[in-house]
Amino acid sequence: QVQLVESGGGLVQAGGSLRLSCAASGSFFSPNAMGWYRQAPGKQRELVASITSSTATNYADSVKGRFTISRISRDNAKDTVDLQMNSLKPEDTAVYYCLVKVLGKDYWGKGTLVTVSS
Repeated sequence: QVQLVESGGGLVQAGGSLRLSCAASGSFFSPNAMGWYRQAPGKQRELVASITSSTATNYADSVKGRFTISRISRDNAKDTVDLQMNSLKPEDTAVYYCLVKVLGKDYWGKGTLVTVSS
């Protein structure tokens, strides 16, 4: 069973930065893909950024140039995916969820709240 531990959310002023981290453990196999989604109040969950095992990345248009996703694979049997968020805007306020795909199965983190004040 894959376990996910998220960290790094919080309150920041517009223009500031935060770094989210998600550590995945418990799988014999390294994740095929890892990513971050977010859900703002009253809105659907949406993809923020993803990264594959070959480090190919994909970003939502709204965060391109401001957010950077990266991953560290198989460090002490853990895979970690980080999301560096710069130039944050109030519209980035949401609960951010880590997603890890292992052998065709999705594993979600519990979410971490990011609040950007204007």
